[in-house]
Amino acid sequence: MFKKYLSIISKLLFSLFFIGGGIAHFTNTAFYLPMMPKYLPMHLELVYISGVIEVILGVMLLIPKTTVIAAKGLILLLIAVFPANLNMYLNAEEFGTVDPTFLLIRLPLQVLLILWAYSFMRRAKTSSLA
Repeated sequence: MFKKYLSIISKLLFSLFFIGGGIAHFTNTAFYLPMMPKYLPMHLELVYISGVIEVILGVMLLIPKTTVIAAKGLILLLIAVFPANLNMYLNAEEFGTVDPTFLLIRLPLQVLLILWAYSFMRRAKTSSLA
């Protein structure tokens, strides 16, 4: 029973992380814009689009019928935004008081987030509460 509650809490926290992050793309756009690699066009539009995708996938993760597709989408999103996180580390001076060490640590954390998302795909195959 405890494992079931832990699984539900884990999914809720992961979902809220992306929903909150997605909303922040609109409420704190100025923070996200410098993350965008220079080679990408339409920085503002991409910040908004990624925010919408984060919110949608975060909500979809909570719906059992869409958990697997949401987890796959979040994995792809995490891979897609890795260049922005790398750019953030490489241009740490543009982010004011954010410690460059923290920005460096964030890079391998992407892998942990991908594994966390993957865990929801696995659980969805073994549980109706996924």
